[in-house]
Amino acid sequence: MVYEKIHTIKGEAWDYTDVLHYDVNVADTAVVYNLLVNVRNSGIYPYSNLYLFITAQAPTGLTVKDTLEIILADQNGKWYGKSIGNIFNHSAFYKKNIKFPFRGIYMFDIQHAMRDKELKGVSDIGLRLEKVN
Repeated sequence: MVYEKIHTIKGEAWDYTDVLHYDVNVADTAVVYNLLVNVRNSGIYPYSNLYLFITAQAPTGLTVKDTLEIILADQNGKWYGKSIGNIFNHSAFYKKNIKFPFRGIYMFDIQHAMRDKELKGVSDIGLRLEKVN
């Protein structure tokens, strides 16, 4: 693992205006990486999926906006991911097998893209950068 940061959502209520910020320092442009989003939710989360808006900015200022859907449960409501009691941990690829073209700080902003003003049941959102072996 090269980088990992987790933001805890206060009161398990993620307001749609709350943007989570991550600064990732990329030192080696020859390495192939995976970039993952980690989600922790409780059983009160009302949906089987989670849509996220992700804005990525390179050290050069180039900005890219993406939408990522993470499937958290099957159609019958059975949660995927690893569980501890009523808490479920999920990890989803945002970018797979990528090489960063520039060294420096890449900035990532994540906000939920669901219809709820306040999204209940999400306790943590993390970003993880790891080297591909």
